[in-house]
Amino acid sequence: MNNEKLKIKNLCMLFYKKLSFYKSFTMQDMPKLFIIHYSLFTFANANEQNLTAQLRDIKPLLEIPDYSFYLYWGLIGFFALLGFGILFFVAKKFWENRKVNLAKMYLERLKQIDWEDSKHAAYEATKYARLLATDERRKELFSQLEPMLEQYKYKKVVNEVDQQTLNQFHLFVRIADESI
Repeated sequence: MNNEKLKIKNLCMLFYKKLSFYKSFTMQDMPKLFIIHYSLFTFANANEQNLTAQLRDIKPLLEIPDYSFYLYWGLIGFFALLGFGILFFVAKKFWENRKVNLAKMYLERLKQIDWEDSKHAAYEATKYARLLATDERRKELFSQLEPMLEQYKYKKVVNEVDQQTLNQFHLFVRIADESI
């Protein structure tokens, strides 16, 4: 046990001596350390000045015009207009097909007219024939057919439709059927 105490005491003394040695070294040699530190600082500063002198020869970055943003939105706008144009022509084509289908429907209604009730038949024939009279030939035939149908319209009691009116009507239907 005494032996252990002695070892600890010697170890503490050794540590204290080393600590006091470093304390004395730092206190006495402080100006030397400052000079060494200052010389390192000035050397680093000289290197820094040398680097800045070298960097002064480098010119600043040039601004390169970049049109990619405008090109991007321009292409988007172009394709949007192209899409709208295609959509417009497709819708126009469907609309034209719809008109053809309406003309076919009017023609079918003209063919289905029941001539037993001459007053009602005259009104229907005038209505659908007027809708079908779009070109010059059909307009001319309709202008001939309309006065013939007028005599069956505005009366309470009407006679049966005569053969001349029926022939004119069938001629109009045949011409309308050929052009559609």
